Amino acid sequence: MMFRLFNRPVWRRIFNRIDVEHGPISLDRQRIFILPTRHGLMFAVVLLLMLIGSINYSLSLGFVLTFLLGGMALVSILHTYRNLAQLTVNAGKTMPVFAGQQASFTLCLTSSSTAERYAVGVMPEKQHPQFVDVPAGESVTTALARHAPQRGILRLGHFTLFTRFPLGLFRSWSKLDLDMSCIVYPQPDRARLPQLSGIQGRGDRAIAAEGSDDFRGMRPYHTGDSLRHVAWKALAQGRGMLTKQFTGQALPELWLD
Repeated sequence: MMFRLFNRPVWRRIFNRIDVEHGPISLDRQRIFILPTRHGLMFAVVLLLMLIGSINYSLSLGFVLTFLLGGMALVSILHTYRNLAQLTVNAGKTMPVFAGQQASFTLCLTSSSTAERYAVGVMPEKQHPQFVDVPAGESVTTALARHAPQRGILRLGHFTLFTRFPLGLFRSWSKLDLDMSCIVYPQPDRARLPQLSGIQGRGDRAIAAEGSDDFRGMRPYHTGDSLRHVAWKALAQGRGMLTKQFTGQALPELWLD
């Protein structure tokens, strides 16, 4: 019985065990959690001190002010919860990027009720939140950025939707994990392509180009050069990686394989 209890979705979300889901996802009462913030706890302590002082000195106005502020705090719990309730979250289009760039994941937030949603925060894991307002009956898109360190498939991972509207005394949140991924291509090589240089010959259309007949000089080593043409003596002398260049007769054609 206890094993089945801890396998329920509510307990899985409390202990951050979030399943990957396909959108759209509608936030209902089973997905939304609410707790007082640090300012809410300080506000409760102040109300307790005001109540003790009113009882000690029999202050009628003190009772009125204390219960008025306490009632406003209790009503704000409902407004904080309703700011996320029935909000629909759907995955948008994600464009591929190269390794080392920032991948952008698009989320679509839709308000299916007649109430507007204010200051809804979207916070990926270990990143700063972004806040958006969702008009009543409309959709708003927001982009979440993640660094793509290496090629392959990059997943967005779980993120948190939260709000502290309207007074900041309570924080309502819901943790989600949409099935969103981005293709990360290998980072392009910035080395220049070999150039076909030389002077065009006469009659036979032959030109002086890259070959293996005559030594022409040395140039800096480029990624992909044959190790047989590396000037190892120059490397031993501390002149860096250099590649030997040779010239020969060739037709004025350049093939890229």
